[in-house]
Amino acid sequence: MNERVNIWEFRDTAGHTAGTDLIGFHVEAIDGPVGRIDKLSEEVGARYLVVDTGPWFLGRRVLLPAYTVIRIEIGEQKVYVDRSKDDIKRGPGLGEDGSNDVTADLRDRYGLYYDPFYGGRIF
Repeated sequence: MNERVNIWEFRDTAGHTAGTDLIGFHVEAIDGPVGRIDKLSEEVGARYLVVDTGPWFLGRRVLLPAYTVIRIEIGEQKVYVDRSKDDIKRGPGLGEDGSNDVTADLRDRYGLYYDPFYGGRIF
C-alpha cells in the first residue's frame, strides 16, 4: 500500500521549520532557476510558496505546493523543488482571473494539476 501524500505540507526531509522566512529565496527546479519566493503560507494543511518567475515567464506568478520542496539551503538562500521548469510553466498561473488571492478554489486547481506527479495520492 502506498503512503498518502499531502502536497500542502513540507516533506520531513525538506529542512523547513515553522517561522523560517523564505521570502526572497531563489527557487531552483531540477533543470535550473525558476524565480524568487514572493509569499509563503504556513497555514496547516495549506502550505505553499508563491513564486515570482520574473522575466522567465514574463512576470507570471505561480503557486508551488509545499511538498514540491525537496531541500532548503538557508546559507545559499535557495529552495530546491522536484519539478522541472516546464512542469511549473504548464501549471495554472496565479492571478489569471485578475485576483492575487490564494483561495481554496485556486488551491484545488493547483492540487488537480500537481496530483499526477505524486501518483494520485493527494488528500
